[in-house]
Amino acid sequence: MPIPLVNSIASWFLKKRFHQIELFLKYPNEVQNELLQDLLFTAKDTEIGRRYDFASITNYKTFSERVPITTYEENQADIERARRGENNIFWPSPIKWFAKSSGTTNAKSKFIPVSTESLEECHYAASKDLLCMYLNNNENAQLFTGKSLRLGGSKELYKENGTVFGDLSAILIDNMPFWAEYSSTPSSKVSLMDDWEHKMQAIVNETINENVTSLAGVPSWMLVLLNNVLETTNKESIFEIWPNLEVYFHGGVSFLPYIDQYKAILPRKDFRYYEIYNASEGFFAIQDQNSSSELLLMLDYGIFYEFIPMDAYGTPQQRIIPLAEVETNKNYAVVITTNAGLWRYMIGDTIRFTSLKPYRIKVSGRTKHHINVFGEELIIENAEDALKQVCQKTKSQIVDYTAAPIFMSGKDKGAHEWLIEFKTPPQDINYFNELLDNTLKSLNSDYEAKRYNNITLNSPKINIARQQLFYDWLKQQDKLGGQHKVPRLSNTRHYMDALLTLNA
Repeated sequence: MPIPLVNSIASWFLKKRFHQIELFLKYPNEVQNELLQDLLFTAKDTEIGRRYDFASITNYKTFSERVPITTYEENQADIERARRGENNIFWPSPIKWFAKSSGTTNAKSKFIPVSTESLEECHYAASKDLLCMYLNNNENAQLFTGKSLRLGGSKELYKENGTVFGDLSAILIDNMPFWAEYSSTPSSKVSLMDDWEHKMQAIVNETINENVTSLAGVPSWMLVLLNNVLETTNKESIFEIWPNLEVYFHGGVSFLPYIDQYKAILPRKDFRYYEIYNASEGFFAIQDQNSSSELLLMLDYGIFYEFIPMDAYGTPQQRIIPLAEVETNKNYAVVITTNAGLWRYMIGDTIRFTSLKPYRIKVSGRTKHHINVFGEELIIENAEDALKQVCQKTKSQIVDYTAAPIFMSGKDKGAHEWLIEFKTPPQDINYFNELLDNTLKSLNSDYEAKRYNNITLNSPKINIARQQLFYDWLKQQDKLGGQHKVPRLSNTRHYMDALLTLNA
């Protein structure tokens, strides 16, 4: 199809879709409340719908009082029944696909239901919206002159009892519309290869002669791929291989630890980075501005949002609020109700709102991935911001890291222990440590209070990890590829002690 014609079609779709986006921008809470009623009406005759009498729920207040907040563990029995082929348990249309959770390093896998509605009205709709927003902000974009290099998970799809499970990316690729397959690389056959290390080289071999105009994937694993591309071609810049490359769509982990490494191999000031926020449970937010990493919360993808203020999370004072009651610059745990039958489900992520008109957010971390052993409330966002600042000042680069508490013992005070794998290490690790400590104090008043005169916390301890330590650990756990990663922060020493043993 000629490029001008493709751009005309995209422009037509853009204008049509922007009218719908403007609706939820102007009336966000009305759109969300109407969506909730649609979800309740659609599922009123399911087992869950009859259990909580969805048919009689006419407002949010009744919904919040009658339907309990849930976790995966509380949904697991019903999900397992659905995986065995039972229908109409939590959603009326048959659930054929289950996304095997790729966002956790726990041994126990999660299987998130993916309905036809969530595929079409959420995941694929978001992919089109992402392109629309990018094209709207960049009228001279040439995306359609080439292909998008997509980097998905390494798991194949496995059939079981008439249902199918695998990485979300594998499910999306397997059901991809023809237009997306036509404009993407590598082929579905290579994308769905199971062996991550063989797959990586196969992607390199298949894509280096393509005209790649965009990249899409998780920053940590995309960086591995791009470095493999440079090594295979013996080039220094990615633009020497793909001169028309113009944008990288990324999500899954924070981009802050990697941005300098990307700029080194993508040395163009006008190269674009666009962030997305998606998970197995749904597609939630999209960067809608060139110059800002804030994400627009998408309110018409079949997902109803609620939030738990993190200052009371897990306490008797915990409360759940709708979108209309959120405030800026506060951390919230995200609760979703979806068109795949997840009802008031805690996804484990934390976000903060940067704007209320429209609702824009930043992902701040995970409910379980923080350090608060001593009341310091250290979250991933603090860690990422601090490390970025310290790396810039010390001209160092980080590949990966994790941090955990050193617990008090007898007269010994507590501390934080860091394990950091550097691509470019600092000249003086003690100076790096001092800078990190002081930067964290400047970003987090609770941490600063606990570090004051070493009253509660001693200064941090930093261990330098050997090369490929985190990669080797993930390989041991059969967790290479996709959105797999070692938790950045933990309240326990489970990951730290295992990694230190492997580092010995």
